[in-house]
Amino acid sequence: MEYVDSLAIMVSVYMVSLVSPGPNFIIVTNTSMSVSRTAGLFAGLGLAAASLTWAVMAMAGLGFLITHFAWLHTALRVVGALYLIWLGIKMIRGATKPLQPTEATEVTWQAAMRRAYIVSMTNPKSVAFFGSIFALVVPAHAPFWFYGVIAVICFLLSTLWYCGLAFFFSNPRVAGCFLRFKAGIERVMGAALVLLGGRLLWSR
Repeated sequence: MEYVDSLAIMVSVYMVSLVSPGPNFIIVTNTSMSVSRTAGLFAGLGLAAASLTWAVMAMAGLGFLITHFAWLHTALRVVGALYLIWLGIKMIRGATKPLQPTEATEVTWQAAMRRAYIVSMTNPKSVAFFGSIFALVVPAHAPFWFYGVIAVICFLLSTLWYCGLAFFFSNPRVAGCFLRFKAGIERVMGAALVLLGGRLLWSR
């Protein structure tokens, strides 16, 4: 029963963290609308793979390391913040550039997946969640099967959520609306990433 309760708490908290807007949400929706559905789906898989990586790292003792080595937490925060700022500036600068008909083929599935993976791995929200709350919810000395269940659940929930977003935002009507307001939407998304990165640098 202890493991069932811990699993229920973990899933509940993780789902709340998953659906809250942030860099992961921005990268998958932007890729789906501005590139293609396929690229968006692979971006979603990249985010799911990152969630799996974070879960495994947390269960391997990431929370302990971050708690006892403050410099590691600071380094992860700074790297993540700088990457978000760079990505945001790049998005703002390209906001006024029209989409070319061949653009969808210029972004390979590997590139879309890799970029999303990097965004999630440098996302300070992931560090905070998996390095603290997640690590605390997992009971000490839990059996191996419990860790396996947690890893699979994190991957599946992330896949369903982010790939679902990719399907929705790659819809022709949604994409058409995006094209009409592309410059403004990308400026807002880019500014949001820059502000998130700046806030993390300022608060460190």
